[in-house]
Amino acid sequence: MQNNQQTGNHDLTLLLGNQAVARGAWEAGVKVVTSYPGTPSTEITEAAAKYPKINTQWATNEKVAMEVAFGAAMSGARAMTCMKHVGMNVAADPLFTAAYTGINAGFVAVVADDPAMHSSQNEQDSRYYARAAHLPMFEPSDSRECKEFTKRAFRLSEELDTPVIVRLTTRIAHARSPVEQLPREEIAVKPYAKDVAKYVMMPGMARKRHLAVEQREKKLAEAVNDSPVNVTELRDPEIGVITSGVCYQYVRDALPNASTLKLGMVYPLPMQRIEAFSKQVKRLIVIEELEGLIERDIKAAGITCEGKNLTGIQGELNVDRIRCAVL
Repeated sequence: MQNNQQTGNHDLTLLLGNQAVARGAWEAGVKVVTSYPGTPSTEITEAAAKYPKINTQWATNEKVAMEVAFGAAMSGARAMTCMKHVGMNVAADPLFTAAYTGINAGFVAVVADDPAMHSSQNEQDSRYYARAAHLPMFEPSDSRECKEFTKRAFRLSEELDTPVIVRLTTRIAHARSPVEQLPREEIAVKPYAKDVAKYVMMPGMARKRHLAVEQREKKLAEAVNDSPVNVTELRDPEIGVITSGVCYQYVRDALPNASTLKLGMVYPLPMQRIEAFSKQVKRLIVIEELEGLIERDIKAAGITCEGKNLTGIQGELNVDRIRCAVL
């Protein structure tokens, strides 16, 4: 049951993170959503199917879903594909190629990881895919951000000519929080122009496109330092925590006095902002579920921090686990 409230001229509704992603896609003018079902991502496509003006369909598998959505985006219509973390393995081939070719209209891939394996065979960390494919990745910390980051992902996709990944985890996908309902932005289908050098990834063209990928990543790595999706909150300087996603919610409960740097974009990292934050606190801790990817990058930059030595790499984190690990 949805709980509706009024805020200004718009509804404020309790939505699952998955439902909020679908809402964000609809508000962003998406015309095609194609996916393969897998918990914890399934409800995104189910919710999208209830909105008008979206061609929503289940695909044979995640690779087909990725290719259909990519084809729609290449043809000029904003498109989204959704899957769980192990589904990204199946879809990796076209995803990596799309990173080289770029897109025509906005193209977003949503992946839902499953720490603690509530419905999965492993605890794979999909942030590795963003790094390997050199693609930007957003990670929301509640349903409001699920909607907002999805809309941002489509804008960024078109601005930088790239697919964009939005990463959820089970607790974000299946938790409810208030989301403002806004009107749909009608985006015209862009004309398709045949461009063999851009879209046909034979070796001669791919080598040149790889240069474009590196240039794009360098540009984004600079711009992300000023992005509003990354939020610095200074409180007690004794402890500073760098975190993202649902872990931000845990940290605020477990360590209410700690200063925080909440990362809304987990690749590429805002290294200038991270360095500035590290100088404002006495003890720097990285709280992230599964692998210590953020911690490793921070240490590689010569910044001293703690992380996986406190929390480990297995299972979900929670308020008590973080409190006991840090205090």
